[in-house]
Amino acid sequence: MSLLSQSTLSDKVLISGIGIHTGKKVNLKILPSSPNTGIVFKRVDLKNNNIVIPNFENVSDATLCTTITNQYGVKVSTIEHLMATFLGLGIDNAVVELDSQEVPILDGSAMNFVKIFKETGLKNSDIPIKIIKINNTVELKDGNKFISIEKSNTTLEIEFEIKYDNKLIKNQKNKINVFEDKLDEVFNSRTFCLYEDIEKLKKIGLGKGGSLENAVVVKNDKILNEDGLRNKKEFVNHKILDCMGDLYLTGYRLIGSLKCRHGGHSLTNKLLREVFSDNRNYSLIEIKGKNLPHYLINNRHNLKSIA
Repeated sequence: MSLLSQSTLSDKVLISGIGIHTGKKVNLKILPSSPNTGIVFKRVDLKNNNIVIPNFENVSDATLCTTITNQYGVKVSTIEHLMATFLGLGIDNAVVELDSQEVPILDGSAMNFVKIFKETGLKNSDIPIKIIKINNTVELKDGNKFISIEKSNTTLEIEFEIKYDNKLIKNQKNKINVFEDKLDEVFNSRTFCLYEDIEKLKKIGLGKGGSLENAVVVKNDKILNEDGLRNKKEFVNHKILDCMGDLYLTGYRLIGSLKCRHGGHSLTNKLLREVFSDNRNYSLIEIKGKNLPHYLINNRHNLKSIA
C-alpha cells in the first residue's frame, strides 16, 4: 500500500437511521469510488438531477446543521458528521447514496461511522493525494463570534472556544491537531441542546427526530441523559467535530491553523468563502515521491487496506 495515494472504502457500507431534524428514516449506501472523484452525494429517492456535491459554495443553509443544494434545488442536510469521518480517516473518494434528504444522526456523534469504516477498511489507489495549504491569514468577526485561519507548515489545527450562560456548560475550550492527535473523544462527542430550546426548534420545523438517544440535553445544571457525558469537553469537542466536517467542504485535506470563538456552521462557511475568494490565500498541492509529512499517516495506521 502507498500512503501517498488517494483512498476509498474497500467495500460498500449500509447504514440506516433517522434524521434528527426531519424525523424521517433514511438508508445510506456508501460506495467505493475512483480517484479524483471526491465525495459525492446521490439522492436515490429522486430519478433526475439527484447528484449533490459537498462543496462550501453549495451550502444553502447552515442553521444547526450543514445543508448543501445543487442547481436544481435538490438538498442533502446534516452532512457534517459523515464529512468529518471522511476527513479524520483520510477517505478521499466515495459515493454516498441516500433515500431521503437528511443523513441519519445515529447516536449524535460520528463514532458509529468511524467504527463501521474501520471494520470495512480502505482501498488505496496509485493516484497521489492533494492538499490545500493556507498561505495568508483570513479572519472574520460577527459580534462576539470570531473565526480565523492562518498558515501552518505541517498540519491542520483547530482551536475552538464556546461560552454559554448555562451553569453546567459555561466556558469550554480545546485544541486538536487533526492529523496527529487521537480523535476518539472528538468522534465520540454528541450533538447537544438546552432543554429550554427544544420548543424553539420544533416551532421552526427542526429537531423532529431528536431524542436522548441521539443528543445530549442539558436542563439547568443537569444532563438528562442517563449515561451522562462521554468526556469532560464533550460540548466543545462536538463543535470541533462539526468544524472538521465543514472544513472538508473544500474537497481536500487542509493545512492551516484555525481558531474559532462562539462560532458554528455558518461562520465556518463564511470563512471558507472568504479564503477562496482570493487565490493568493491558498495553494493546491499534489503530494509526490517522499514529500509526505508524518502527520498524514498517523490516522491511517490502524485501518485495514487493500493494495
